[in-house]
Amino acid sequence: MLHCLRNFIRTTLFCSGMLLAAGVAPAFAIDPTGDWRVADGVANIRVAQCNGSMWGVVAWEKEPGGRDTNNPDPAKKTRPTLGMPILIDMKKKAGADQWEGQVYNAKDGQLYSSTIAPTGSDQLEIKGCVLGFLCGGESWTRVAPPIPSSPVNSMAKGAAPKTAAPLAPKTTGTASAAPAPKTQPGANQKMATQAAADAVGDICLLPDIARFAH
Repeated sequence: MLHCLRNFIRTTLFCSGMLLAAGVAPAFAIDPTGDWRVADGVANIRVAQCNGSMWGVVAWEKEPGGRDTNNPDPAKKTRPTLGMPILIDMKKKAGADQWEGQVYNAKDGQLYSSTIAPTGSDQLEIKGCVLGFLCGGESWTRVAPPIPSSPVNSMAKGAAPKTAAPLAPKTTGTASAAPAPKTQPGANQKMATQAAADAVGDICLLPDIARFAH
């Protein structure tokens, strides 16, 4: 009887310890990278980590061909809004799943202090303020999963660069060209369509970000 009681006590204490550990264990942070649909549905913003900071650019437009016409800089009024930085150099806030930096509002051409914070796996909360007041915000909805850091970004953070593939030998103009690889009917069209659907790619390589992030 005493033996059974001891076993019962040991089992109870073990289970209680496991439950307590599970209760105090920190939750996994939600990755804010990926593609997000803005609240009014007119654009997707691609968020990626570039050399330790979060950046976000316009990755898709409901109405293609937009221009940054409200920018106060005359040289930027004609730049395409596709690929334009929206979230600028956002740094991780210590002790919180928040990133602080600036957000560019193409509707008035102004930069505002801003924070981003995932409020769930499929929602990203954006808040912006003018000189510390007149704060507003909105929620973006995830439309594409988190994305890995870019190879260039990894090299910028000190990772060893991958060994480059050997270059193909140079040929003269008289050498016969190698035959093109065979493809299934419609494969080239499919590849072209996929490329057109993602005209932005790795945002860490965009000039407006690379000159700051690398």
